[in-house]
Amino acid sequence: MNRQFSFFVILILSLCSSLSAAKTTETYMDVNQMKRNAAQEALKYIPDNVTLGVGSGSTVNILIEELATVKHKINATVSSSKETTKRLKAAGFTVLDLNSVDEVNLYIDGSDAYNDLKQLTKGGGGALTQEKIVASASKEFICVVDETKQPSVLGTTFPIPIEVIPSARSLVAREIVKLGGQPKYREGFVTDNGNVILDVYNWEINEPISLEAQVNQITGVVCNGIFAARPANKIIVGTQDGVRLY
Repeated sequence: MNRQFSFFVILILSLCSSLSAAKTTETYMDVNQMKRNAAQEALKYIPDNVTLGVGSGSTVNILIEELATVKHKINATVSSSKETTKRLKAAGFTVLDLNSVDEVNLYIDGSDAYNDLKQLTKGGGGALTQEKIVASASKEFICVVDETKQPSVLGTTFPIPIEVIPSARSLVAREIVKLGGQPKYREGFVTDNGNVILDVYNWEINEPISLEAQVNQITGVVCNGIFAARPANKIIVGTQDGVRLY
């Protein structure tokens, strides 16, 4: 009797595990489709003869795949990270250094979070400094996200990354605590610029422009992941059924 009972318990647990794994796979595929919907919509805003700034991250990786359909419109690209450069070159695009470009017509990137003013937090992948540089140099900035990311108070749904000179890590962390954040060192991670990242948790950012400038004034900070002084011009949200525009 005990053996039979044990067999049924094991069978039930196995079925539950299989259903959970299937649900996780389904959710992952759904989110990827939402990202692809946003990326495909962004293609409609790419003009002819464009110098295109390209961001970083999972949604942008899907965008790079989709760029093949409008390759004839793109004269050259400007990349925001080493990983993006590698992917663009593999797809056959010319990648230029920003210093050799007069103007970036359009920049497309994802975000970790956004608010109703199209202000963003970015840099979860660690490329925030170059992302902010290319965004600032661009005439227009389109942000592509999936609908799992909803408008919110910045800092409450995703930590804010700060790129820091390695020797200033503890100094910067102490200053961030004074500003109400909870910094955590991203161990084992080095940015493309050879620096480190502090991820700041539980930071309710009610005045993003002011805090962005304040953090940048801390000695040792290279850049922070608040994109408020240069917000997005348009946000494309990929959904299960298509897209929403902000």
